Amino acid sequence: PHKKQVLVKYSGGKPTNHFQGRIRFHGSDFSLEILNTSRQDGQLYEYSVSTGLEEEVQQIQLKVYEPVSHPSVRILGRELANGSCSVALNCTAERGDDVSYSWASQDSRTSGPCSGNSSFLHLSYPPWDTSTACVCTAANPVSSRAVAFRPSECSHE
Repeated sequence: PHKKQVLVKYSGGKPTNHFQGRIRFHGSDFSLEILNTSRQDGQLYEYSVSTGLEEEVQQIQLKVYEPVSHPSVRILGRELANGSCSVALNCTAERGDDVSYSWASQDSRTSGPCSGNSSFLHLSYPPWDTSTACVCTAANPVSSRAVAFRPSECSHE
């Protein structure tokens, strides 16, 4: 047999909070609020209601995510060839759980050369065109942060 910690017991119309200051029980809708959430709170919780000879049990898996930090864009390589400038970019966020990345044009009316669904983007544009702006978005289930990248004029250097 395994042991379970009882967080709140509700009996006779009164709640008994066994973790005062750590959790808050709302009797109006029977919700439970975890105060100062930490990674250790991400676990399986069980909610049970006993009425006479029957017990209804519901399990809830809580996931705790660290919000995404502001991403940065790094140029991995740049090449001028065949009248086109090619730039390899990598977008990364230092912090955050289950982060996904996407690229889009800063001008939302056009997709342009900026579309992608990974942290890497291979961007090709005319060497004199510095108006193309790409936006990298780093996101997870609890947050989203974006950074714009505007290429500089491409040369043989």
